[in-house]
Amino acid sequence: MAFGDLLEQVGATGRFQVLHVTFLCLPMFMMASQNLLQNFVAAVPPHYCSEHRNLSQSQLSPEEALLITVPLDKSGKPERCQRYIAPQWHLLAKNRTSNPEEEENTDSGFDVDLQGCTDGWSYNMTEMTSTIISDWHLVCDLRPLKQMAQTIYMGGVLVGSIVFGSLADRYGRRILVLISNLVMAIGGTCAAFSTSFSLFCLFRFVCGMALSGSGLNSLSLILEWIPTRVRTVVGTGTGYCYTIGQLILAAIAYFTRDWRRLTLAVSLPFYVSFLYSWWFLESARWLVLKNKSEQALKNLKSVARINGRSEEGNKIDLEMLQESMKKELSCSQGSYSMLDLFRTPTMRTMTICLSAVWLSTSFAYYGLAMDLQKFGVDIYLIQVIFGAVDIPAKVVITLSMCFAGRRPSQCAALIMAGVAILLNLVVPYEKQTARTCLAVVGKGCLAASFSCCYLYAGELFPTVIRQSGMGWVSMMARIGAMVAPMVLLLDDYIPWLPGLIYGGAPILSGVAAIFLPETLGVPLPDTIQDVEDRGSGRSSKTSPKKETVFLQDIQDNLLK
Repeated sequence: MAFGDLLEQVGATGRFQVLHVTFLCLPMFMMASQNLLQNFVAAVPPHYCSEHRNLSQSQLSPEEALLITVPLDKSGKPERCQRYIAPQWHLLAKNRTSNPEEEENTDSGFDVDLQGCTDGWSYNMTEMTSTIISDWHLVCDLRPLKQMAQTIYMGGVLVGSIVFGSLADRYGRRILVLISNLVMAIGGTCAAFSTSFSLFCLFRFVCGMALSGSGLNSLSLILEWIPTRVRTVVGTGTGYCYTIGQLILAAIAYFTRDWRRLTLAVSLPFYVSFLYSWWFLESARWLVLKNKSEQALKNLKSVARINGRSEEGNKIDLEMLQESMKKELSCSQGSYSMLDLFRTPTMRTMTICLSAVWLSTSFAYYGLAMDLQKFGVDIYLIQVIFGAVDIPAKVVITLSMCFAGRRPSQCAALIMAGVAILLNLVVPYEKQTARTCLAVVGKGCLAASFSCCYLYAGELFPTVIRQSGMGWVSMMARIGAMVAPMVLLLDDYIPWLPGLIYGGAPILSGVAAIFLPETLGVPLPDTIQDVEDRGSGRSSKTSPKKETVFLQDIQDNLLK
């Protein structure tokens, strides 16, 4: 009797599983809010240099003070980072007697000396009441700090995946879910009340770590308490939690225009998650693997009681439980490491190509999703559109993988995303509708690429090092997410260069994906030798039946 049979005996899809999955999925709705929060808390409001101090007592209107203080740029808008060294009173006189205001102002801007904003900046806060940009003046010379904040947050996500992943294997999933939810709530609250930019970045790093711990261990707890036959459906549902979370963020941000209140609003729900997380039962599979069979048996009987199958639960004893986990226990006794991903030629080529696919997908995805203001459209509207496009994109890529295959689907999604991003470089800024449509297509293709690469990578790596392989490519994705914000800084020097990099990376990785083997209808490899045999053209001895079991197991990551 396998463990799945014991789970069926106590109720595999009963009241316990419904409540268990529902409560574990609730925090996932807020994960998108944390990942994309900077689009709103770090939105850059229109700004220009504050007036000279000797004008503060004058009777000038704000428009007149701006006229004699700040020159106009080439587009006719006030310069953001420069002002006249001294007030240009003659511009005021000319403005009162004639209409050619812009010409005079612009011409005079070239005739007099300019200086930086020594008296600070003035912000147009009609869209928001405050952002970290306006509170800490992260403009002009300090503009790179905005992107650094997002990079630091993504660094926390990377560190958290490593730290909380290893801790979960040692101390269990449930306790890590508890700790992660509490740390996320406290970190988000502290970030909301930060008194300096440094503290804000520190607490956002903590939030990034906690996000990884909560997401990874919640998913593990979900999968280890449900049967294989429903994992695809449940996995699809959990994937759409992130998509819906993007829409929730847009709604919360629309009604909460202060960055501190917004940060607090997306963090407070984790206090509630922490409180009800005490109800969760530790994974019985993990308990058996850690020689805690008595507690595992107790948990199984609790599940049976909640599902109304107490009599069936009482029939299970320690011997039956340990017998059901023999296969898992034997599989856990391996001597493989991450270095085995690169030891043999076919494995090395496959790992490098998959690394490129994951890194470029995440890199371009966050490059698009974290710079909403550049499209010249209301950022709340574009956030809704960017979130909604994931729904059809994930459905289309799932159908494509089933009928066209994994490799052509992966290549097409990446190349189409890159082309859409590159086309945006040649569309004039004034054509906002066209630019937005191309960006939405690119973002949808990248969301589809994410869905594909989760399944594809799991099918390519052999069983003995599948976890190591998935951990490696996940790390590549997080590195891509860290680098993406910093590339935007190149816009100050070469405006078209960030778009070229964001578009070129997925195209190159789409070409690299051509060198990956097709896995549709192909038996899953169990050993590294199976992979090498497939690479050399020799047939694998892996049973096709195992593929079906694994596909159901890893499709929980589909549409994520």
